[in-house]
Amino acid sequence: MAVYEQHIIGEGVILDSRPASFMSRGLGWLIDICVLFLVFLAISRFTPLFEWMSSSAGSAFAIALLAFITVILPACIETLSRGRSLGKWAMGTQIIRDDGGPISARHAFIRASVGLGELWLTLGCVALFSSLFNNRGKRLGDFLAGTYAVRVRVPKRTRFTLQPTPALTPWVSQAEISKFPDGLALSARQFLSKAGSMHPGSRAATGNELVAALSRFVQPQPPFPVAPEDFIASVVAERARREIIVENRRSQRKNSLQHTLEKLPLGIENPEN
Repeated sequence: MAVYEQHIIGEGVILDSRPASFMSRGLGWLIDICVLFLVFLAISRFTPLFEWMSSSAGSAFAIALLAFITVILPACIETLSRGRSLGKWAMGTQIIRDDGGPISARHAFIRASVGLGELWLTLGCVALFSSLFNNRGKRLGDFLAGTYAVRVRVPKRTRFTLQPTPALTPWVSQAEISKFPDGLALSARQFLSKAGSMHPGSRAATGNELVAALSRFVQPQPPFPVAPEDFIASVVAERARREIIVENRRSQRKNSLQHTLEKLPLGIENPEN
């Protein structure tokens, strides 16, 4: 059975996170190794690396190149992608902090530095044993950095259609709905499209906040208690319907006026005819 953990990030939103399996982390690491090996071959192709190996300059260059491939480059990729390398992206995983927030450069470089020993020098054996003995599958680098890997791939959602609740249609069609801010309308639409996948507590709290914000633009209020999502969907859909009607009427008046202005005065022939 999958184990989900709850985290409250800085925005006060509760997140459900499922630790990534060992198989997905291992396959992601193998993909990253292949990519890094190709980078190594590309750099070696355009530098006389193997000819310099016998010299001190060549040895220093080889050490610097290995440090770049095994530590610096992986850390930079994880920092810029907020915990997602190419292998992690392919396997649908991501590195996050223990509190659920995104990792920073410090976390990425700690993981990469420790990974030099537990992944590269021991072929992943140390990371394997470490991940088997904790419920989050953390390796040593994760313990020191305060991070772990989670699954982020979400199921494909069906197309979201905004429409009023049938029980509220008589009320909302007669209510006075003022124009509310675009940001509030966008927040309401995003909430309705993602409500099914949200944590129940976060879903209820966000729904009540949006109802309180939208109620200031609606008069009168519903004649009977309604669910937050039904209220939000009905008000936003009705307001969008009215704006479409107004825009269509404005477009019709504009076209009619343009046609009138383009007509020539009486008695003057149109040269195009």
